[in-house]
Amino acid sequence: MEDALRVEHVDFVSFLTQDIQRAKRFYAETLGLEIETEGPDDMEFRAGQVTLDIFNPASQGQPFAPTLGGLALRVPDVAAARAALEAKGVEFTGETIDTGVCHMAFFHDPDGNQLMLHRRYAPRD
Repeated sequence: MEDALRVEHVDFVSFLTQDIQRAKRFYAETLGLEIETEGPDDMEFRAGQVTLDIFNPASQGQPFAPTLGGLALRVPDVAAARAALEAKGVEFTGETIDTGVCHMAFFHDPDGNQLMLHRRYAPRD
């Protein structure tokens, strides 16, 4: 039974949008994520080893709510990635945080879904 519940990896994470074309511009153009699939109310983007599914819940009669828990995007250099996104007009929430283990910089997509630039620099025990 334990082996049946062993998670192999995460296939996808979903965020909701109220405007699929606006989301497309943000994730494809601003963040530079590769589009995997595209439909009128749903898009999938390659985000490293995970697919990021963005869909309009109104297409299924469901309410919209932003994801506040966030998604951490691992980048080679948080400061450089933040500067590149700020140059494209992305506003960050507060300063970049150094936890003593990693660097984190928080921002939101146009629908209010929370994202984070992240880089762990300390070795795992």
